[in-house]
Amino acid sequence: MTSKSAAAAARATVYGYPRQGPDRELKKAVEGYWKGRVTADALHRTAVELRAATWRDLAAAGLHEVPTGDFSYYDHLLDTSVMVGAIPARHRAALAADPLDGYFAMARGTQDVAPLEMTKWFDTNYHYLVPELGPDTVFAADPAKQLGELQEALALGLAARPVLVGPVTYLLLAKPAPGAPPGFDPLTLLDRLLPVYAEVLAALRAAGAEWVQLDEPALVQDRTPAELNAAARAYRDLGSLTNRPKLLVASYFDRLGEALPVLAKAPVDGLALDFTGPAAANLDDLAAAGGLPGKRLVAGVVDGRNVWINDLTASLATLATLLGLAGHVDVAASSSLLHVPLDAGAERDIDPRIARWLAFARQKTTEIVTLARGLGHGTAAIAAELAVNRADLASRADSALTRDPAVRARTAAVTPADARRSLPYPERTVAQRARLGLPPLPTTTIGSFPQTTELRTARADLRAGRIDADTYERRVETEIREVVAFQEKAGLDVLVHGEPERDDMVAYFAERLTGYLATRHGWVQSYGTRYVRPPVLAGDVSRPEPMTVRWTTHAQSLTARPVKGMLTGPVTMLAWSFVRDDQPRAETARQVALALRDEVADLEAAGTAVIQVDEPALRETLPLRAATRPGYLAWATEAFRLTTGGVRPDTQIHTHMCYAEFGDVLQAIDDLDADVISLEAARSHMRVADELAGAGYPREVGPGVYDIHSPRVPAADELAALLRRALAAVPAERLWVNPDCGLKTRAWPEVRASLEHLVTAARTIREELPDSSSSSSSSS
Repeated sequence: MTSKSAAAAARATVYGYPRQGPDRELKKAVEGYWKGRVTADALHRTAVELRAATWRDLAAAGLHEVPTGDFSYYDHLLDTSVMVGAIPARHRAALAADPLDGYFAMARGTQDVAPLEMTKWFDTNYHYLVPELGPDTVFAADPAKQLGELQEALALGLAARPVLVGPVTYLLLAKPAPGAPPGFDPLTLLDRLLPVYAEVLAALRAAGAEWVQLDEPALVQDRTPAELNAAARAYRDLGSLTNRPKLLVASYFDRLGEALPVLAKAPVDGLALDFTGPAAANLDDLAAAGGLPGKRLVAGVVDGRNVWINDLTASLATLATLLGLAGHVDVAASSSLLHVPLDAGAERDIDPRIARWLAFARQKTTEIVTLARGLGHGTAAIAAELAVNRADLASRADSALTRDPAVRARTAAVTPADARRSLPYPERTVAQRARLGLPPLPTTTIGSFPQTTELRTARADLRAGRIDADTYERRVETEIREVVAFQEKAGLDVLVHGEPERDDMVAYFAERLTGYLATRHGWVQSYGTRYVRPPVLAGDVSRPEPMTVRWTTHAQSLTARPVKGMLTGPVTMLAWSFVRDDQPRAETARQVALALRDEVADLEAAGTAVIQVDEPALRETLPLRAATRPGYLAWATEAFRLTTGGVRPDTQIHTHMCYAEFGDVLQAIDDLDADVISLEAARSHMRVADELAGAGYPREVGPGVYDIHSPRVPAADELAALLRRALAAVPAERLWVNPDCGLKTRAWPEVRASLEHLVTAARTIREELPDSSSSSSSSS
């Protein structure tokens, strides 16, 4: 039992919360604004109502302090760029003319102006807008958003803590602006940025903020002495301000390591640390650093990124230990709850035996409040909750729902030979080129085509019983015919069936594999207004029957050109699901890989000559600390090869990755042993082509030339210019032409025009090639 003196310290809080509302009201309002159906005032009212509802719910659940500033119309890094005045020159006029439209132009671009680059937020599936900074960047404080949201919460009578991205993380995540000198490091702008943060902090204090949270997750990564010194300088300067609120510096997703003593010694008032997963090492590290005497510690003991219930007894033990290491200990989730769905209680179709194991944002909030009460008032105060929690944990540990002996026997029988192609790439490519007969710079797409209102309506009608399966399948077949006909007319070389039967690239397969559960309301923000429903992986995985063969073979029957079979790879199936935490991920990945291997075999047997196995999450799931990366990459690349290793030499295997820092996984990309890889490259100006060339990547590459996350239609000459840049790094005989990513989120008019321009650009560049490059000769 904890002492009564702990009660004052045992406050409950969170760092952030899902933004969208219970029925994705924010998504609908923002997209309505883009389409002209919702006014700016109506959008603002929706946002105010959603924020107020969230804060009231959190307070009613028992939180002692609610976060503000974590809400966003699109992205919190973009909000930070606006807050510090880091507006690229190409967007300044739009932002000055209309701040809201200018904000969305930075996120999405316009027909005339390219958006900011987008990439993954650490090892999550959330995407942020990358700040563009250069030596001429002039920062200027604009705290209007942060002040407005703080004042809204205070007006409701709530204790509120503004949450800002910290200055060090902001600069470490930024990239040099176009035209910046080679080697420019945005971190050199720190002394220029800190006065702006000081101004924002002073404004928040004047508005009534007692505490402000500064998030510094970039410090959990391996950092150089210079970067650690920059962090020490930043928090020495900010902590020494006289006109400031109390400062809480937060980190999450991994251990702070060498950055922990830097922050512990800084003149700030508290730290918020993650104590889950690999970040559990923060406990020993904090003790070694001498703790936080006289300071506040916010302990993230409830995992903010998974959907499994917390072990309350274990978390209480951690919290009890922490009481001796800090002046005050509060309880929180390990990170923002942005990364989990809103409410498991809304799910009515999940087996009740499994539902008791699940905790979404609302349930995690309840766990946090329970732990704070137990820490402050002793375990007797939460005896009933502890008894229920122990029973739920035991039911999962003993459940036959999670284990399939046949699946486990199959994975145990895997040999290294199962994860190898029968011939090396130089020999395979000769057979593939003879079979496919493609021109130089072959054109293709990544897989999906626009999901029309008619398609979504048909899917909804099927689920509601308004149409039968035959009617729905005829609708899908009609869509495939239209997609194939368009691709042939546009002149694409390798076609796709367009994936009209799929509402999501992971959920579609999860619904057809054992071990997975689908949710109805489990939406999580991926980027902007793009929300996904990650399936829940609760048990062992197998494939009862073919999942894609019917649609791929139907498409192939409509054309003489090759049609790609389209699958989602095993690592992405894990990364974009809420994966089980009761066995090593490597074991789960192997199960998924073997299930997908069966699908690959059936596609090949049906005559499919090109099979794409997408792995956009390979880089996303890369551990944040270098020491743990080799083990992850070993099982991740093996899982891909296990999926594809059984095909014939003349079957061409493609893979796809997008919106990540590919330079960190170049060797792993090679280790996949795919024949062709397509990669996002348009927003990053073909940087990945140079990275692959520098690493000596020997296989075929399709660096994307069409940014599908923007509504703008690129001109043919713009695409041709990107291809010329790619050709400077990749030989013509190994270069493919394709968009950055799938097209499902785009509208048909933009897609038609953009793909027609893409084919025109490819033909233009083919005509520029020397005669020796016009053959289909094997690469050296």
